[in-house]
Amino acid sequence: MTIDFKGNHFPKSVILYAVFFYVRYGVSYRDLEEIMAERGVEVDHATLNRWVVKFSPLIAARAQARKKPTAISWRMDETYIKVRGKWTYLYRAVDRDGQTLDFMLSERRDTAAARRFFKRAVGTNGVPDRIAIDKSNANLAGLQSLNVILKFTGVGRIINIVQSKYINNIIEQDHRFIKRITRSMLGFKAFHSAAATLAGIETAHMIRKGQLAQTGITAFKQFAALAA
Repeated sequence: MTIDFKGNHFPKSVILYAVFFYVRYGVSYRDLEEIMAERGVEVDHATLNRWVVKFSPLIAARAQARKKPTAISWRMDETYIKVRGKWTYLYRAVDRDGQTLDFMLSERRDTAAARRFFKRAVGTNGVPDRIAIDKSNANLAGLQSLNVILKFTGVGRIINIVQSKYINNIIEQDHRFIKRITRSMLGFKAFHSAAATLAGIETAHMIRKGQLAQTGITAFKQFAALAA
């Protein structure tokens, strides 16, 4: 099914351009309002915000379904994102080649959140051979809990756990793109809008890394194709 753009006062192409520009280049909504006005589109920053929050998660779900196969050796780590003036936690996983696997924003950094993230990532990408994590006890406990589930649900194998401060350098480097984009957005006012916006940022990052296997077309056209 295509993503429904009916009921909006602007063409689909305009909405997608605004959403892509925001999640790819990290500007404030006020700046994006000016950019759109320079292109002959008069739209206020509140409407731009609604577009990003509504359409980013839908497009991100399409990207997850269409991305190229990933390796079975993973790297997992979390980084900090400020929402309503408080730190929240963006759980992220990439494979050994740096390809994005999954991401999840959480208000807590504990075993339950880690377990929820690992279950989500495995549900999206399948069971990996191993996952490298840092020295976090919560991440270790969350992954061990997932292994118990895998063991007793007949999957046939469990995930090898590697705890190392240095093996995760690849994902720590990958965090930098996400943080660079969010830094220019002047903070998030609500958790749900932060999660939605981050889904769009991660999608733009996946396109940048060539994960959608589309060659010969621009990044924006790849982004727009996900809404088709």
